Amino acid sequence: MYSQHISHQNVTIDNKIFHCLSAGMKNKGDMIILLHGFPETSYMWIPLIHALADQGYCVVAPDQRGYSINARPKQTKEYHIHKLANDVFQIADAFNCKQFHLVGHDWGASIGWTMLGLHPDRILSWTSLSIPHLLAFQKAYFHDKDQRKRSRYIALFKLPWLAEKLFSIKQYKQLKKIWHNHTSDQIQAYMQTFSQPGALTASLNWYRANLNRRGLSYLTTQQGLHKIITPTQLIWGAHDIAVGRKGIELTQQYMRGPYNLIELQAGHWLIQEKEKEVVSLILNFINTYQHKTSSS
Repeated sequence: MYSQHISHQNVTIDNKIFHCLSAGMKNKGDMIILLHGFPETSYMWIPLIHALADQGYCVVAPDQRGYSINARPKQTKEYHIHKLANDVFQIADAFNCKQFHLVGHDWGASIGWTMLGLHPDRILSWTSLSIPHLLAFQKAYFHDKDQRKRSRYIALFKLPWLAEKLFSIKQYKQLKKIWHNHTSDQIQAYMQTFSQPGALTASLNWYRANLNRRGLSYLTTQQGLHKIITPTQLIWGAHDIAVGRKGIELTQQYMRGPYNLIELQAGHWLIQEKEKEVVSLILNFINTYQHKTSSS
């Protein structure tokens, strides 16, 4: 049984209201921010939220820009990754938190890497699920045939209207296929978001605003990404359908601080496929680099 209750909180930033799941806000330990990817929401983190809060940490998992119903701008440019990253820093500010641990999966991991390039002083430790260092991924995308093959789906996701149509027809049949490793509760929670007007377009705009024929279009301004000193853990599934081995291997060259690479016999949906193992790896890593004294 978990001892910490998960609460729903709204955080207002620049006239946008972000829905967040939170737990352990009266705990004395560090804050931990959890970032979901596509096509998921903060609900994916429920097991980890419980585990971290029970260990004495304060935990926040936002539904990010486009996923929160009242933080869903219509213009594609509003989903540039610098805006997505800045949202997270401002959410931390709203909780009066200057430094925090960061965990991200899929697009949430891409945002996390971006945050390390922008303000590494604010991040106590960083755990990326599935996604390598962004410059490493870019190299793999350009030079590795395997990664280019795995990334073909991106061209479809970038097509206006057509991608939305594909995912929504027949009661979201194709979207639900992506969640074949997820629980019925998770799928129900995700559908509460993706069935909302504009939600699919908003989530796909993350691809449209940040990816072009040259790859990750925003990386030329990310000088801070070249030398990562923040304690970093990368957890990758050897059977990931979207991310190949090359980018994972290339990540090491950008690491200047403590760095752990954990390879699991799993696919892309790590926390669904290997919940206990992934939760344990994240908890142990954060415990190693905790700033305050945490107690359950």
